Amino acid sequence: MEFELSPAQEALREAIARLCAAFGDDYWLARDHDGAFPAELHQALARDGWLGICMPEEYGGAGLGITEAAIMMQAISQSGAGMSGASAVHMNIFGLNPVVVFGSAEQKARMLPPLIAGRERACFAVTEPNTGLDTTQLKTRAVREGEIYRVTGQKVWISTAQVAEKVLLLARTTPLEEVTRRTEGLSLFYTTLDRSRVRVSVIEKMGRKAVDSNEVFFDGLEVPVEDRIGEEGKGFDYILHGMNPERILIAAEAVGLGLVALERATAYAKERRVFGRPIGQNQAIQHPLAESWMELQAARLMVLNAASRYDRGLSCGAEANAAKYLAAEAGFKACQQAVMTHGGFGYAKEYHVERYLREVMIPRIAPVSPQLVLCFIAEKVLGLPRSY
Repeated sequence: MEFELSPAQEALREAIARLCAAFGDDYWLARDHDGAFPAELHQALARDGWLGICMPEEYGGAGLGITEAAIMMQAISQSGAGMSGASAVHMNIFGLNPVVVFGSAEQKARMLPPLIAGRERACFAVTEPNTGLDTTQLKTRAVREGEIYRVTGQKVWISTAQVAEKVLLLARTTPLEEVTRRTEGLSLFYTTLDRSRVRVSVIEKMGRKAVDSNEVFFDGLEVPVEDRIGEEGKGFDYILHGMNPERILIAAEAVGLGLVALERATAYAKERRVFGRPIGQNQAIQHPLAESWMELQAARLMVLNAASRYDRGLSCGAEANAAKYLAAEAGFKACQQAVMTHGGFGYAKEYHVERYLREVMIPRIAPVSPQLVLCFIAEKVLGLPRSY
């Protein structure tokens, strides 16, 4: 069993770290102030071919696995970009997996290259205000009228909808009362975000100001039939293929954020002197940082295990969910301890750790709550009765 990165994977990690080094603390502090999308990082990753890391080579991608994508996303976050940098490209990596797996040859040739080249950006519209994680209860409707579907409804917490040209949209094409199983009757579309038929309203939030989150209102959006992915009514099954990779990638990002927070806290503990000695000489400072290092390394191994299983075609639901849970908790603890290690200065934006703490709340909350991960493991792994 191999736990070390291969030479090629290490070279990938180093290449991403070098690219991200051009976007230092001042850049991310400015984006935290002005909320501008980090287009420069997005385009730099596109120029070097990284946006298609998991996409087929025939469409301009690198043809690599989720393992390599996780290494990349950890490196982006660990550079100090945090969730602001990672979320700017997160959707590119896993979001169009349903197109890769279930799209026609024509759709893949039309949809994938612009995304890989950075000419188009996409948002992922599934979540709705009153359904939460119960995806089968989605209310957004797509009604077929000849060669188009007309979409009406509302989505919420849709990242990058302010800047996206395209949307991966899950909508109900058959009313819930007319299907045999609740997971039936949902269809998946990848289409143009026509602003004349879509209203996007930004949600002011705690962190990650540079990557917008939004309410999205669809008012008769016309979607060509050729923009439907796969069969009508099978959309729920299709998006499941992107859920485990999403959990793995956000876990990798949480590990990266925790590691950069730990690095900042350790450096400060060596330099800051109180009562004639560095504060890092005190066990009350040392021990929490040492615990965070161990927890982050354990989470990192779970991320790699889950990614490796996915790439080998093995079941990885438990591992992906466990990675997301462990990484989010370890990342949060490390970021919180980084603020506390800095004391009063940890509360100041110029030291950056307060931003890390605000941003690390994202992997704790999304794309699934820690409580539902625990429910999943209890039911699917331990065989306990379903609790919800």
